[in-house]
Parts: sequence; C-alpha cells; structure tokens
Amino acid sequence: MAKNEFNRSAELEVFLKVVEFGSFSAAACFFDNTPSSVSKTITKLEKRLGARLFNRSTRQLSLTGEGCIFYEKGLDIIASFNEAERLVSQQTQPSGKIRINCNIPFGKKYILPLIPDFLSAYPEISIHLELTDKVINVLEESADVAIRSGKLSDSNLISKKLGDARMVVASTPEYLKLNGYPQVPDELKTHNLLDFTFSRNSREWPFIVNGKEKMIAPQGNIKVSDGESLRYLLLSGLGIARLAYFQVEEDLKEGRLVSVLEDFTPTTTESIYAVFVGQGGMLPNRIRAFVDFLFKHLKVE
Repeated sequence: MAKNEFNRSAELEVFLKVVEFGSFSAAACFFDNTPSSVSKTITKLEKRLGARLFNRSTRQLSLTGEGCIFYEKGLDIIASFNEAERLVSQQTQPSGKIRINCNIPFGKKYILPLIPDFLSAYPEISIHLELTDKVINVLEESADVAIRSGKLSDSNLISKKLGDARMVVASTPEYLKLNGYPQVPDELKTHNLLDFTFSRNSREWPFIVNGKEKMIAPQGNIKVSDGESLRYLLLSGLGIARLAYFQVEEDLKEGRLVSVLEDFTPTTTESIYAVFVGQGGMLPNRIRAFVDFLFKHLKVE
C-alpha cells in the first residue's frame, strides 16, 4: 500500500509539471530526467486511471476533459499536502542550493550586498549566483530564481515585483558639446544611440510628448552585451544611452555624465521582478525564503 501511494504521488507531480510547462521535455528537465521517462510515467498513470489525460500531436500538447478534472483536483491535493508539511515543519530552517540568475549591474548593486545577511539568516542554504545580462530560459538553464527587468513575456513562470528602477537617458558633456544637446526626442535620430545586443520585449525608448507616449528606436554604430560595457563606452563619449539611474548615479553626481530630455521622461521606470517556477503552492521553502527576503530588503531607486 505504501509503495503504491508513493508511486501515485510521484505520478501526480509529474503530471502537474507536464501541464505547467506544456511539454514532456520541459518537465523532464525540471526533474533531471529524460522525456521518455516522463512519457512512460504519464502513460502508466493514464492506464491506471483508464482515461486519456492529454491530446498529443507533433506540435501541441493539450488536456482532455478528464485531464482538466484531474489537473484541478491534483492542484488541490498537492497544495493541501504542502500546507500540511508547512504546518508540521514550520520551525525547520530552509536548506539546499538556490541557483540565481541576475543581470550584472543590478546584481552588483543590489543582490551581492544582501547575500551575507541572507546566508546569516539561513545558514543551511547555499547560493549559486550567475551574473549575466543574457536573458536566459529559466527552465532550460535550471535556474531557481531569475531577476528580470521591464515588461515580462507570458510564460508558466511565477513573478513577484521587487520594485521600480528609474531610467535615465544620458551622455558625456564632451559628446553633447561636439554633437549638440537634443531638445526634443525626435532629435535623437541624428545622434549615435548606444544599445544592447540581447533581445528584449521592447527595444524602443519611451518619452512623453504633449501628454502622449512617443517611442524612439535606438540607432547607432555600437551594440554591446551587458550594462557595464555600455556604461564604459558611454563614458568614453561615443554617444547617448538609456540606463538605470542606479548604474550611473555617481557619474551624474560627479559630472562625468549629464541626463538629457528630462522634461520628456518624468516618470520613466522599469519594473524589477523575481521570476521562478512554483505553481499550485509547489514552491520549495528555500526559494520562498529567498524571494521573501528580497521583497523585504530591496530598496530599488
């Protein structure tokens, strides 16, 4: 009886992850297993239930009517199970490894300074932190938590907003003296606008003109892969760039950079999110502890 119960629990969790991720391969990646093993588990579950749970095709995986019922009830079962565990073990310290992915400027400014205090509060947790401005696929890269900025694309990931980062358009006094100080956003089209190589939901810079939003697509002869490199080239006097205020705050205060078109960017910000996998209450307590810690202690400007 006990063995069968364990098997049923494992089958249910595999089934829920297949639905959550939309494919056998993504679920297999989550469980560090093979797609064929996940497929066999689902087939075994369907055989035991005497019902087909998925409509399978070469391009799409969708739930049958019976699958929808099993999914909804399955979420309730796992949520109840997790709640029971939480109530019993609420005094137990979270433990295990957390794999974090974050862009370089934000990671250096905000995440790294919090790590010592977090590990002091949770000594049984270990941190694997990757700082890169490349936007990764959280599932494929096996990250537990990724820090993202800007508008999020639709996905099966859960997100928690951590704050809003003020954005500024800036350049060096030397560049502006040589090339002219833009008075309105349209004049940016005659300037060298520095940009990123990585993909984003929107590459355009937003401005407010006569009460309406106006978008300017950056055009220039330089694109780089990360914010640190962009700041370096900006300070070299090669053009105009749009960066987070926290990244260039000291440069602006000390006069190495000056902001431009401030009247047209009165409230321009980019939202900062922690994104992670965890549907139906299935969120490891170590991940919950880290996300809650960020939400409590981060003060984004």
